[in-house]
Amino acid sequence: VQLQASGGGLVQSGGSLRLSCAVSGRALSSLGVGWFRQAPGKEREFVAGFKSRGGSMVYADSVKGRFTISRDNAKNTVYLQMNSLKSEDTAVYYCAASGTLIVSSIHMMSAYHYWGQGTLVTVSS
Repeated sequence: VQLQASGGGLVQSGGSLRLSCAVSGRALSSLGVGWFRQAPGKEREFVAGFKSRGGSMVYADSVKGRFTISRDNAKNTVYLQMNSLKSEDTAVYYCAASGTLIVSSIHMMSAYHYWGQGTLVTVSS
């Protein structure tokens, strides 16, 4: 399984960006996928995700109401729509996948078997 994240860039505070994660090598419908981010000097943290074979989306408290994760099984692609961006959202964003992801482990990096290369999001204030 390979993951290719894209869509990052520079945006002003309050603006929007949509990240994409193209999945190859396995049907997206059989995978759970999560977005994580890592800001300079900080640890990687969970942003949003959904468990294997569908189900409710889960979000970190810091992005609830602003970010939306979605999936297009036909395109084997996962999206992260980010609205009302803040300077503290500046980070490298990574998508990750697992064939055995369950709700209780969506936020855990160790639960994911496959990782993309990351895309940089910079929010200017």
